[in-house]
Amino acid sequence: MTKIKFCGLSREQDIQAANQLLPDYIGFVFAKNSKRYVSEVQAAKLKSLLSPAIKAVGVFVDEKVEVVADLLNRGVIDIAQLHGNEDGSYVDRLKSLTDKKILQAFKINAKQDVLRAKSSGCDFVLLDGGSGDGKTFDYSLIKDFDRPFFLAGGLTADNLQSALSLKPYAVDCSSGIETNGAKDPAKMADFIQTIRRFELKGE
Repeated sequence: MTKIKFCGLSREQDIQAANQLLPDYIGFVFAKNSKRYVSEVQAAKLKSLLSPAIKAVGVFVDEKVEVVADLLNRGVIDIAQLHGNEDGSYVDRLKSLTDKKILQAFKINAKQDVLRAKSSGCDFVLLDGGSGDGKTFDYSLIKDFDRPFFLAGGLTADNLQSALSLKPYAVDCSSGIETNGAKDPAKMADFIQTIRRFELKGE
């Protein structure tokens, strides 16, 4: 079954909706320039309310590696998502400070971006159309991608079929489950139900 990640949760009601729907992952955005930003204190409180069946992913953009490791090691988050210009030495340093999983995001515009993603030393890679701005990309670029990946970028319940045909390890949605900039429980439910219907058809 395709794993599901709801990203950019920032309110207690977002967590309550997630606990009912049970996606595999939720994301807290620690990038201060994001409208979905949460502080370490907010994230810790939200994590305490989260079902233990759901993994919390922390999204970072060029954050100090010690900050990321600390949040992982204290259990505020379970997985780190690197969404900036972090290079191999950054990843190596983070791995030396924690044994938790690391997910690295890549903006896919050309074949060279695909090659970079394939060679990432992280546990998981995320293929995105932009920098968390809800844009899709040319899926033909990744038709032969040969490692498990999270797929993100402009996903909604309406365009999931083409995304799922790529057989991603997981799909990652943020703006597509929002109404007026806030997470919408009905859209969250529709997103999950659309994926499960697709899988039941065996497509």
